[in-house]
Amino acid sequence: MNEKDIIVKWKQGLSKEQLAKIYKREYNMEITIIRAEVRNRHSGRFITNYEALEKVERVIYNYLKRK
Repeated sequence: MNEKDIIVKWKQGLSKEQLAKIYKREYNMEITIIRAEVRNRHSGRFITNYEALEKVERVIYNYLKRK
């Protein structure tokens, strides 16, 4: 999920907490796929709800600051 997706879903009415859940789920799925290979089994780490919320809030704040 990139910054544009976050902004579009936020404008559609999703809360920051809902966006953070979606972001966390997608990010952790990507890490799971990367870790599926034996070569990369220790690379990357999963994020928490708090870290996902931080990312979403930072994106929204930067969007509002630019606007």
